[in-house]
Amino acid sequence: MTDAPAPATRTGLADGEWHRLHPASPLLRGGLAFLAVLGIIVANLRERLAEFLLPVFAPDVDDELNGEFGGWRNEWANDPIGAILSHGWLGWALLGLVVGLILVIIGFWLSWRMHSFRITDEAVEVRSGIVFRSHRSARLDRIQGVNVSRPLFARLFGTAKLELSVAGQSGDVQLSYLGSALADGLRADILRLSSGVRAARVAAAGRAGATVAPVATDAPGVTDAPIATDAPIATDASGAPLPGAAGEAAGVRARTADLVNRRVDEFLAPELDPDLAPPESVVHLPIGRVIGSTLLGGWTLWLVAMGVFIAVGILNGWFWIWFSVVPGVIGLVSFAWSQVTRSLRYSIAGTPDGVRIGHGLLSTANRTIPPGRVHAIEATQWVLWRPFGWWSVRVNLAGQAISANAESQTRTIVLPVGTVDDVRRVLGLLLPDERPDLEEAILPGLRGRGADGGFRGAPRRAAWLHPFQWRRIGWTERDGVALVRHGVLLRRLAFVPLARLQSVAVQTGPLRRMLRLATVRLHTVVGPITVTVPVVDRDEASTAFEHIAAEAVSRAAADTSHHWGVARAEAGDA
Repeated sequence: MTDAPAPATRTGLADGEWHRLHPASPLLRGGLAFLAVLGIIVANLRERLAEFLLPVFAPDVDDELNGEFGGWRNEWANDPIGAILSHGWLGWALLGLVVGLILVIIGFWLSWRMHSFRITDEAVEVRSGIVFRSHRSARLDRIQGVNVSRPLFARLFGTAKLELSVAGQSGDVQLSYLGSALADGLRADILRLSSGVRAARVAAAGRAGATVAPVATDAPGVTDAPIATDAPIATDASGAPLPGAAGEAAGVRARTADLVNRRVDEFLAPELDPDLAPPESVVHLPIGRVIGSTLLGGWTLWLVAMGVFIAVGILNGWFWIWFSVVPGVIGLVSFAWSQVTRSLRYSIAGTPDGVRIGHGLLSTANRTIPPGRVHAIEATQWVLWRPFGWWSVRVNLAGQAISANAESQTRTIVLPVGTVDDVRRVLGLLLPDERPDLEEAILPGLRGRGADGGFRGAPRRAAWLHPFQWRRIGWTERDGVALVRHGVLLRRLAFVPLARLQSVAVQTGPLRRMLRLATVRLHTVVGPITVTVPVVDRDEASTAFEHIAAEAVSRAAADTSHHWGVARAEAGDA
């Protein structure tokens, strides 16, 4: 019986052994707060530091007795620094400061030393904590997405944060921080393992009577994650290495220049590698569209109303508006600015391991949504966007709660603003299988009314319950995807892959029973999208219930998109 080689990894870290994070991780996670506090202390003690470093400018006793600096002595006596100086405790204070810094450094080192991770064929595990230890594990077959974010300060160190979105509330696992290139490579390894390709090759090797050889490791225990150390060697004009101190100094300069060049290249490089997909599959957002869509958002109406209210308050002397309304205006402006910066350098493309989305200017982020993880898609159009034909697209993913924080909510947006053609491209990435009937229903779903495009609309008597949008309400099923449209001021078109559907329900109340109407709800995982046909004929609701329920069962039984790597591996072996 022979051993079959294991599939190679990009980083060598998916070997089942424990590894440590980047050495700067403690500083990037908690050290910034420490530096901020230290900066505040230094800023508040600048006069003390000036007096200590430049004693010639310190006031003397005679000046104080003459009253020129009469208040200084009392001020010094009323604060700790004054007490230290007046009692001659400066040496002990400096010693305590040095000891505190040493303890902080030791704490950072222990935090890095005790924080480790490992990647096996089944899960990603993270151990952390000094006094109180924690051990978290994320199953590979439950991973809903892999996010790589690079905050501005982390980019200066050439690091990135890798976060695994797992099905279940508060189940995400973070690796903060790794080398930037290492984070990208490790994401590819994790996606390869979660795709099922490893399991497929193990099964194939078992059928062939072989075993899969494990990846060799140099030594047991915990190892450090590799850090790029490639640097040029200083040479003279002939190409020979420079000797002695001259060569050492030139080598330092060369390494520094190489480091600066790498950081500049990382800042200027696109967040999404253009080689991952053909150019026609990538959607780019013009800066004018981003700014225009933000200014025409619903928050603008609130901003105008608050501005009028502030103007009236100033004229009438209402000083309380500065504490109640003005903070709201500041919050709205901050929200608008974050929307603009988050949409800059936006890109989306299909890769062999899912849909890759990148965005951000100074602090960047990109995430990968593996195939089979999207439970619902919704295209929305605000009324002020309608003259320009702009739409936004978001998704429901397992583990993404509707009550999550703002940062997590932005991860559900896959297209901040785009045209109808952009929506088609994004849907083609999120629903990659050939679906000609679905393609024909997209435009009637976005703009149509009534029975346009084969949609089943609401009867005229539905106007008693929805007088403005009853003509817009409709639903249909195409190629295993349920489409639901409704909304007037905010147009909505939802797509639900029936293979991911959780359940379907028909609800009717006294008024709807009297009008022979009903409401149909399609239940997916909890998220920002709620798929509901607000009103439909009662008989039509029963037909929809039976059709969608039966189709969901058959589609789920035949679905293998969550093991997207198996088919690719089998095709490669063939």
